[in-house]
Parts: sequence; C-alpha cells; structure tokens
Amino acid sequence: MSLIERITKSGDARACYGDMPIESRYTAGIAGERFLRALKEGEIMGVKCPECEFIYLPPRIFCPHCFSHLQEWVEVGNQGAVETYTILNVDLDGNPLQEPKIVALVNIDGTYGGLLHFLGEVELDELYIGLPVEAVFKPKKEREGSILDIKYFRPL
Repeated sequence: MSLIERITKSGDARACYGDMPIESRYTAGIAGERFLRALKEGEIMGVKCPECEFIYLPPRIFCPHCFSHLQEWVEVGNQGAVETYTILNVDLDGNPLQEPKIVALVNIDGTYGGLLHFLGEVELDELYIGLPVEAVFKPKKEREGSILDIKYFRPL
C-alpha cells in the first residue's frame, strides 16, 4: 500500500516501532506572539471579527465561523468566569502534591473561547461553575511573555 492510499480496514494500518530522530521547534505564531507580548505588559488582548463581531481569546488569525481575516486587536480586561475546572492531586510524574491545585477554563467577559489556567486564593468548597474571577499578574520584572505571566485567576 502506498502512502497516499486510503486505509479502509484496521488491519491495513501499519505501526513503526523504535526511536524516531525528530527535531522540531514550536512557535506561537503571529497571533500568539502578539498575545504573549501583551501579557508581558499586563494586558489580555483578543481579536475581533469584522463580520461576526466575536472577540476571540486566545487570538487567532481567521474567524472559524465566517473565515474573515482577523486584524482588529482589542484589550479585553482581566475579569471573567470559570467555565469548568479540575482538581489536580498529583504532578506530571504521578507524585502526590502537598496541596491540590485547581486548573480552570476561564472565559474572559465578552470573549469567545477561554484561557486554561490555575486558580488561586480560593478554597475548594467555594469553587463553582460560573465563579467570577480576575487575573493576577506576576510583578512586571518577573514577566517573560508567557501565559504564566498570569500567576493565577482569583475570585472577585
């Protein structure tokens, strides 16, 4: 079977075993770079669709609804609400955490999409879907142009 033939039976699929020497570099892209530069300055920026008028966060280059090119950058503020969350009891290596961490999808007010980030200054029994929150930024000298320039989101 050649590489361009379509697989129609699961038995026709092939697997490669062993190490594959692959090197790659991830870039944030045009929209991501501008978004991260704004975070370094303590601002959360989105992009507005000229047709649909949705404001997308995280920003993107094209509207997924109407395919318009997105060029209008707008500051969206730092307040939003918890859309969903999970509680982490182990780290990435499976080791128990001393204290649970909360990761939430936060929808910034007036935007379409959301930011996946940590919650802080909140007790587990106070946590609920729809909880109003605000971003807490690192001190300016500690910011690097990363999503982690936002330390966490805390309840309003």
